Parts: sequence; structure tokens; C-alpha cells
Amino acid sequence: MTPVSEPSPRPTLPATKPWSGGGREELADAVRRLMALTVTAAAPPELLAQVAGEAATLADRLEHHVPVAGAEPTERFADRSVASGEAHTLAAAMPFDVVIGTCNPVALPLTIEFAPPRALGLATFTAPYEGAPGCVHGAVLAGAFDIMLTAANVIADGAGPTVNLAIRYRRPTLIAQPCHFEAWVTERTDRRTFSEGRLTQGGVVTVEAQGEFATLDRSRIKAMHRRDDDRPPGGGPGPDEVR
Repeated sequence: MTPVSEPSPRPTLPATKPWSGGGREELADAVRRLMALTVTAAAPPELLAQVAGEAATLADRLEHHVPVAGAEPTERFADRSVASGEAHTLAAAMPFDVVIGTCNPVALPLTIEFAPPRALGLATFTAPYEGAPGCVHGAVLAGAFDIMLTAANVIADGAGPTVNLAIRYRRPTLIAQPCHFEAWVTERTDRRTFSEGRLTQGGVVTVEAQGEFATLDRSRIKAMHRRDDDRPPGGGPGPDEVR
């Protein structure tokens, strides 16, 4: 891919973080901090306007380095893929993921551990993730469970795209309180993986989840993104894709 303008040399890649290219995780951390302050800082209007202008200037500088969009989806600007032997955690294999990617500033403050046959997660959600006053937004929790169940599927070697995700909110999940997630696979077939999970705060179950996932290899997942004549009107999956 060719940058729009101001091409820069390929950075030296750190051995332990092949996706970062140097500075990207630090940038994500800084933007994440700014996002939190945007919804919490009680600054005067003139200061907010000044910071907004400074942030816009920074965005203008980076915008010159956005690659030109092509027919194939961009793999989030990673300099090279993470080999299976290098990915000791799910986040290491998905650094730009919208839920757990360390290089994505909108990712949730969720860490996941593999404890076969279960996946364990820990998060403390702050003000940017608030829905009802003092409570974590339901959509945020649904996103967290989607990746938690996926982690359990990875352990069972049954990972694939989400087909169905059902969330039951039993009690409010509170902001600024530790959340403990747990997920496990209940059934696997040739075409589907079924898994369940729960979230507890203070030993009390606040949310439960059930998911159904298609079992696909990477070549079929990549084929879902192709723009070809076999794709039906409306942009849905082609005839040989997910069913």
C-alpha cells in the first residue's frame, strides 16, 4: 500500500511487539487518556476549545500517513503478522481489535487469561463506558462477552465469526468496580461452536451470555471480505461463505 503523502522509512520492529512499529501503543494510551478526560474534566470552555484545536492539529499530522484504501481490507496497518508462536495472549494476536487491542484507543480495559478449559477476564470500567448513571453500558458488556466467548473458543480450537450472541442482564454492573469474566465452551460440531459466560462483581452474577459461532478457517474468513461478482445484492455473504 502506498501512503497518501510524506512517506516515512519502515520502522525497526521490536521482537516482542511485531505489530507496533514503535510508538503506536504509546499513542493509543495517550488518546485513551484524552478520551477519558473528555467526559470527566470540568475545564472552562476556553480551555476546551484550545485543547480541541491542538488535538485537531495532531490529527492533521497523522492523516498524511493513512494508506490508500484498496479492494482488500487493510490489516490495520500492522507491519507484519503475528506468528502463532509469538501470540501468548489473545490481545497479542489481535493488537488492533476494537475490544482488546492495545493499539486501539477505543478498546475496553479488559485483560484476558487462558485457564483451560476456561477463559478468564478482568476489567474495571470507567466513565467513558458509562450508560445509566454509575453503571456500565450494556453495549460495552456485550462487546466484552463477544471477545470473552471467543477466547474460550480459541482454547477449544473452535474460533470463528459470531452467529448469535444472547446477553441477560441480571443486575446493574457498576462503574469503577472490578468485573470478573468467565467463559467456556459447551458444545462443538463440525460447523458450530457454542459457548457461555458470566460476569461477577463482588461475588454476585450481574450478566450472563450465550453465543453461537461459525467454525471457519482463516482462508474462508478472509474470503468474506472479497468484493467479487458472487456477492449478492446488499453486500451479504457469498454463496460459499457463512451459512
